[in-house]
Amino acid sequence: MLKIQNLSVSYGSRSVLKNINLEIKKGEMLALLGPNGSGKSTLLRTISGILPSTTGSVSLAGRLISGLGPAERARQIAVVPQGAQLPPAFTALETVLFGRTPYLNFLGQACSADQEIARRALEKVDALSLADRLMGELSGGEQQRVLLARALTQMAPILLLDEPTTHLDLQHQMSLLTLVRKLALEENLTVVIALHDLNLAARYADRIALLVNGQIKALGTAKQVLRADVIAEVYRWPVKVIDHPFLDAPLILPDAMNG
Repeated sequence: MLKIQNLSVSYGSRSVLKNINLEIKKGEMLALLGPNGSGKSTLLRTISGILPSTTGSVSLAGRLISGLGPAERARQIAVVPQGAQLPPAFTALETVLFGRTPYLNFLGQACSADQEIARRALEKVDALSLADRLMGELSGGEQQRVLLARALTQMAPILLLDEPTTHLDLQHQMSLLTLVRKLALEENLTVVIALHDLNLAARYADRIALLVNGQIKALGTAKQVLRADVIAEVYRWPVKVIDHPFLDAPLILPDAMNG
């Protein structure tokens, strides 16, 4: 279980996260929602250990993340970053193999077992056919699958994704999140994903944490959190929330009459 207790983060004198408390179970997918600047990416970076907290703690199965070295931390937490700069001249397989870095020997060489793990990760994300393709030749959706495969090769129990659907078309958004949801269940991963799209979060996440000004405004299921009054207050735009026609989830519709 990933446990976040009384977590606060500041950039200099500016407070960015304030007293965050969360517990996310194995196999659970938690979506972080909130306006730009609400602290979603900062929270992910703090969970991953990239940013230090001002107060509070992040722990995995009782072990403080702050007490782990870089290699051990990478064995526990895998990250699919936002807007990652990928080496265009590397193949997809070579890129995925970077995820094995925490496990390499002192010479930094990948063995046949690492190669097999990387190929299995590509297969899990339906991208094995891309193994020998150059990253610079891949579409945005294909690159996201390779990034996800790279994260899976770390064999970490926690998977963090920072707005992975940005710049993807509808098909690739749905495909990617369907895959992440499947991996959470089948691999028993703890998944925390920052999203902008309220309807995607409602469709795929087990729970939603709605961040506003660095604080959790609401936490719960999509039906509990994504209420018309809450959304209108947070996003400063009136919406209608109706039952989804074929899913047990709310459907959020911006009120065009007021636009």
